[in-house]
Amino acid sequence: MELSMLLEPQGVKVVSDVTSKKRLLQSLADVAEGLLDVSASEIFEALQERESLGPTGVGHGVALPHARLSALTKITGVFFRLERPVNFDSADRQPVDLVFALFAPADTGVDHLKALARVSRTLRDAELCEKLRANSDPMTLHTLLTGGAESQAA
Repeated sequence: MELSMLLEPQGVKVVSDVTSKKRLLQSLADVAEGLLDVSASEIFEALQERESLGPTGVGHGVALPHARLSALTKITGVFFRLERPVNFDSADRQPVDLVFALFAPADTGVDHLKALARVSRTLRDAELCEKLRANSDPMTLHTLLTGGAESQAA
């Protein structure tokens, strides 16, 4: 499963106003609401519920929050590059600044796990993470993540 199938350009943001994990999850829910046609409160609740099972901060400044929502028909991602890292209760105790959230239909089964594995593999690439951290343009971030060769008009 390619990231270009999961991540739309409008789902990529550079965020400067979050100061806590809770506020980060709310911001993810707010952006996802516009992409998923599901209320931000329902998305936020699903993200919180998943986090209560164990933090999704995977280390090296990366978090992969995810949730299943019954109203969805396809897996969709939202990516944030945070200008100021926040504590995310990660395994390595490092704050996160790269956040890729996945939202999947409740009955996706193995496809959700495949998508999560694909995102995880992508964000384990130290060189890619360095490029993501060095860019503030959402379209550039989208292109880096999806490997897109889309030409960007100036």
